[in-house]
Amino acid sequence: MKKHLLGRTGIEVSELCYGTLTFSPLQADLPPERAGELLRYAFSRGINFLDTAQYYQNYPHIREGLRGWTGEVVVATKTYAYDKKGAEEAVEEARRELDRDVIDIFLLHEQESIYTLKGHMEALETLRSFQSKGIIRAVGASMHHVAAVRGAMSVGLDVIHPIINLEGVGIADGTREEMEDALTEAARWGIGIYTMKALGGGNLFRRAEECLRYAFSLPFAASRAVGMQSEEEIEANVSFAETGFFRPQEKEKLEKRQRRLIIEEDCIGCGNCVKKCFQHAAFFEKNKKTPTIDREKCVLCGYCAKTCPVCAIKVI
Repeated sequence: MKKHLLGRTGIEVSELCYGTLTFSPLQADLPPERAGELLRYAFSRGINFLDTAQYYQNYPHIREGLRGWTGEVVVATKTYAYDKKGAEEAVEEARRELDRDVIDIFLLHEQESIYTLKGHMEALETLRSFQSKGIIRAVGASMHHVAAVRGAMSVGLDVIHPIINLEGVGIADGTREEMEDALTEAARWGIGIYTMKALGGGNLFRRAEECLRYAFSLPFAASRAVGMQSEEEIEANVSFAETGFFRPQEKEKLEKRQRRLIIEEDCIGCGNCVKKCFQHAAFFEKNKKTPTIDREKCVLCGYCAKTCPVCAIKVI
């Protein structure tokens, strides 16, 4: 698989990144041993880059995948820490739980603008102090906001991990075109970029080829993180990265896979999805602040996800 330098970091990453949220306890909740098998299979197929986060609770799963693997693997993780103590604890937790002395990329999780970045400046400076000691190789932030991309340029981040996809699903404060413009500028500044949610959190899975073709066409992206829960999905995505299309047998297997819609813990209970659902599958139960999904009525159209301001709705 092709590899690209991640901005000016000197870190070389495969153009496909393994997004590990999908096998974490927050989504598929695979046993660590099974997740480890999938990671090692992905490594054997040329993927050398994985994305995780303190919040995902899947460090044991990743440690299983790294155990005994002798090839280079670039690990990016994230933290919601905002002060020195929280950042120090996040770094030490990652090193301990992943059994790695050096963490390649450490990101502030889900930044919204220059103002939230400034509000997390103590944590950011702490990460930079670890970087100066060689414990972290690159420092950055993940974001769903165009404003955060522009903020990243102001504070001189090394790496950013933004949401962008064909339909702009999950971009919280603008359009796909506005995100493209901001990312093009960030790349000119030398910031390394690896993108997320090419399939809109799974909601665009019926247009997977079209969405991936768009994701791989973005000139500013060194890599794009894609969640994978089976060897078949890994093989299909690697095949796409190498050829630009799914082979017929891979496409057939993926289409037969049973999927479901989930609402994650960061749901703010705004009710946009309930209003948008033409099948009346999303509804509020009495005394419950977040929506419930009627699985028998849900047709996995994903229309509700586009209305979610925090991208808490996913199809897995």
